[in-house]
Amino acid sequence: MNHVLIVDDEPGIRDSLEAILREEDYIVTTAATAAEALELLRDADYQAVLLDIWLPDGDGLDVLSQIRSTQPSEPPANAPEVIMISGHGTIESAVRATKLGAYDFLEKPLSLDRTLLVLRNAVNAHRLRQDNHEFSRQQNRSSITGESISVKALRQQIKLMAPTNGRVLIFGESGTGKELIARAIHTESLRRDRVFVELNCAAIPEDYIEAELFGYRHGAGPGGPNQPSQKRGTFERADGGTLFLDEVGDMSLKTQAKVLRALDEQRFYPVGASTPVHIDARVIAATNKDLEEEIARGNFREDLFYRLNVIPFFTPPLRDRKEDIPLLSREFLSEFGQQYGRPHVEIADSALTALKQYHWPGNVRELRNVMERVLILNPKVQRIEAKHLPMLVQRTDGSAPRTGNREEFTTLQQAREAYERDYILKELDRSMGNVSRAAESLGLERSHLYRKMKTLGITTRE
Repeated sequence: MNHVLIVDDEPGIRDSLEAILREEDYIVTTAATAAEALELLRDADYQAVLLDIWLPDGDGLDVLSQIRSTQPSEPPANAPEVIMISGHGTIESAVRATKLGAYDFLEKPLSLDRTLLVLRNAVNAHRLRQDNHEFSRQQNRSSITGESISVKALRQQIKLMAPTNGRVLIFGESGTGKELIARAIHTESLRRDRVFVELNCAAIPEDYIEAELFGYRHGAGPGGPNQPSQKRGTFERADGGTLFLDEVGDMSLKTQAKVLRALDEQRFYPVGASTPVHIDARVIAATNKDLEEEIARGNFREDLFYRLNVIPFFTPPLRDRKEDIPLLSREFLSEFGQQYGRPHVEIADSALTALKQYHWPGNVRELRNVMERVLILNPKVQRIEAKHLPMLVQRTDGSAPRTGNREEFTTLQQAREAYERDYILKELDRSMGNVSRAAESLGLERSHLYRKMKTLGITTRE
C-alpha cells in the first residue's frame, strides 16, 4: 500500500483529505508544521507528500528543498513525490516549486477529482523512479560464461523456461553462480522490464527475516524505538517483477510457513498491518542443501518444497566443467584489470594448467577471488605464470594440502584452515560419513559443523 503524508496547518483540510485518501486505500499520516513534517519524513518512507506552501513555522518550499536534497532532476531513490497546495498561489511560487522539484501544484479549494488524479500519477512516478534506481544498481552480469556441455545445456534450459511464470528452484554448491542463473532467468523472462529483488535468507537473523520478507507498518518492526514507522518488504518491492530467495534452506520452519501462505494466496500481511498486500511476483529460490534430506530431518517443509520446485535447475560445480576455467580466468582478469588500471594482463598456459588441476571447493567464486588476489599481489606482472598462483592452487595433484609441511603455507590462516580441514575429514572417516556423529565427537553442534564444512570446502561427496 502507498503511504502519503499530508502537511497543512488547517485541521479541517487535514481531516478531510485523510478520510478521503483512506477510502482510496492509502496509508495516511498528517502533520501541522514544517518541523513535524521533517521529523516524520526522517522516520518513514512515503510515496507522496501533499504539502501546504504556508506553514506556521516556515515555508513549505523550504521543506520541499530539504526533501529534494540533491538535484531536483535526480532526487534520492526513496524521496517522495511532492505536490504543493496553497490558497494563495502565484505564478512565481508555482515556478519556484517546479524548479525545486515539485511534482505538481494544486490551488485551494482543492478539486477532489484532480487531487486524486495528481496523487495517483505521483505515486506511479515514484514507483517508476524506484524501479529505475533498482535497475541501475543491478549492474551485474546476466550472461553465463562457459562452453562446456553442462553450461550449454543450462543456457538452453534458461531460454526454454524463462518466458514462463513457473517458480524455479536452483540447486548447487556455494559459489557455483546460482544468483547469476536467477538474474539470467529474469533477463530472459517476460518480466525483464520490471524489478529484480534478492534476499539472502541465511544472512538475515531469525528475528528480522519476517520484517525483511513482508515489511511492517506503524512501527511494528524489530529494530527498536528508532526504527522507521513502516517498511516495504522484499515481497512487496518485487511486485510485478522477480523475487530471488537465496539459501532458502536456511529459513526457519516458522518463516517457511508464512512464505508458503504468501505463495498460495498471492497476498500477505506486513507485520502490524490489518489489511493484506496483494502481489504478483515470480519467485526464484536457490539452495546449497539437499532439501529432500532436510525434509527427512524435519528441517524443511515438504509442501513448500513442492511449491518452489516447479522448474528445477542444477548448477554444475567448477570441478565438473574445468574446460571453462580458461574462459572464466581471462574474464575475471579483464574485469579486475580494468578496475585496477591494468587492462592488458595475460595468463600463461602453465597457470591455466595449474588452475585446471585444482579441485576448487569454492567453485567459480573461489576462482574469481584467486584472480583478484593474484592481480593485487603482483602489481608489476603483465603475464600471470603458475608461480604467481597461491600455493593451494599450485599443487599438481589437485587436492587440498595436508598438514605437516610448513613450506606449503604462506599465511597462518592457510595453515590453520588446512589443519582444521584435515582433522574434520579424519573424524568424518571415523564416523563413516555420519555428520551428526562426527559433530558429537568433535564437541560441536551439527549446524556448526555444517557451516565449518562449508567454509573449508568439504563436500558431502568428499
